[in-house]
Amino acid sequence: MNHVSRNRRWQIATVLLAGLLGGLPAPVAHAAGDTVPADFNGDGYRDAVLRVPGADVAGQEDAGAVIVLYGSPSGLSAKSRALVTQNSPGVPGTAERGDYFGASTASADLDRDGYADLVVGAPYEDLAGGVNKGMVTILWGSRSGLTSGRSLPTPEAPADFDRIGRDVAAAGKGSSSVSLVTVGGWNYTKTFRGPFSRSAGPASSATGIGEWFGSVTAGDLNRDGLADTVAVTGRMGGYTGGRVHVNAENRSEWSEPLSQGDALVATVGDVNGDGYGDIVAGDPDEPAERGVDGETGGRILIWYGSSNGVPTGAAPVVLSQDSAGVPGAGERGDGFGSSLVVADFDRDGVGDIAVGSPGEKLGTIPGAGTVTVIPGARTGVPGAGSAAYSQDTRGVPGASEGGDGFGTTLSAGDVNRDGRADLLVTAQSENDYAGAAWVLPGGATRPTAEGSKMFTTAAFGLPGSGWQLLGGSDLPLL
Repeated sequence: MNHVSRNRRWQIATVLLAGLLGGLPAPVAHAAGDTVPADFNGDGYRDAVLRVPGADVAGQEDAGAVIVLYGSPSGLSAKSRALVTQNSPGVPGTAERGDYFGASTASADLDRDGYADLVVGAPYEDLAGGVNKGMVTILWGSRSGLTSGRSLPTPEAPADFDRIGRDVAAAGKGSSSVSLVTVGGWNYTKTFRGPFSRSAGPASSATGIGEWFGSVTAGDLNRDGLADTVAVTGRMGGYTGGRVHVNAENRSEWSEPLSQGDALVATVGDVNGDGYGDIVAGDPDEPAERGVDGETGGRILIWYGSSNGVPTGAAPVVLSQDSAGVPGAGERGDGFGSSLVVADFDRDGVGDIAVGSPGEKLGTIPGAGTVTVIPGARTGVPGAGSAAYSQDTRGVPGASEGGDGFGTTLSAGDVNRDGRADLLVTAQSENDYAGAAWVLPGGATRPTAEGSKMFTTAAFGLPGSGWQLLGGSDLPLL
């Protein structure tokens, strides 16, 4: 694709090293909110998605790939998988150097045919509209899995709207007419609205925010049956994170940023059990002034949804590793809030928050990484009953090593149909940036290490060491 791929590797690796020596691990291939396991082949089991944006394909460096692990009564297995690239039959485009296909993914049944679809971003795709213009592809689910697809229209304007597909979010609920795909790129976002089909659509699109871009997600904040979009800008001067916008493409009063708090990543889930989606945002960077716009070691912010959505002046609930009930302590470089997912792990009707801290130091091991699960709460501030996991947790395969970044990305869903949400964790720096992934089975009240599995790139027929970036990252690209 382009000639800067090796330079980008060097830049990212340099900042990763800086993170290991005391700062936050660097952003690489980005997708916030992560891809909820979904049933792509209609067999009744949810399938998990692993991004591999640094994968070489047919000799093309960093062309990128996506791995689908098919769910089953016994959970996930490396043997029951599909490797999807731009060279796969039915997938638009061609695998080219530096495309980073799979830098972002999202799942939803967009055409409402009973099969989940996968949205994939390739932010460094070269097109007629320009170098690094970027491309987003919908891969349609079917009885045979993800075997065909079509690309979304590439915005021609504004002219500086490129690197399209740095992040994607999708929602499919009710009818296809209310499905949507939100795409993030450099400076702007674009929301495509249904109906979607394999031969037509989307029906309309609208452009949102004109600021350096961070991440996108979507969810129903006011319980009107329609997904709202949430866009987070990139790091802004003088702040730890960027501004958080709701429905920015509507150009309504909701398009003003939420006034209290900043972040880099966000997801939507009901964490107080009132039926309204809540915005959970991660602000992992170190603040210039603690407590003003951030916390040492990072923080998360919760804006609760309501019949009026999330008003721009609403004050968020703030949690960090120094909050009551949350394990650990806020230390520089932890990166608490670098990744997020909401799932009802304890099956009490309230969403629980899993938070990645990929820069967490364990003992004398810098950047080993941890994941914290914080139970949702119908009243009061969440925190009680929280639990932390790492490669040092008994039963979790592997061992903590410097710079692994356990918790780089998170996802959660029931992949074996036992009624319990399983937790998927990645560490993109494991094995010299090859990356690795873990599945922690759902337990009675929270994910359990017992019976957990570890997947390395070698298990998928990819190089066992070196630049693959299995799992990607939830933080903005360099």
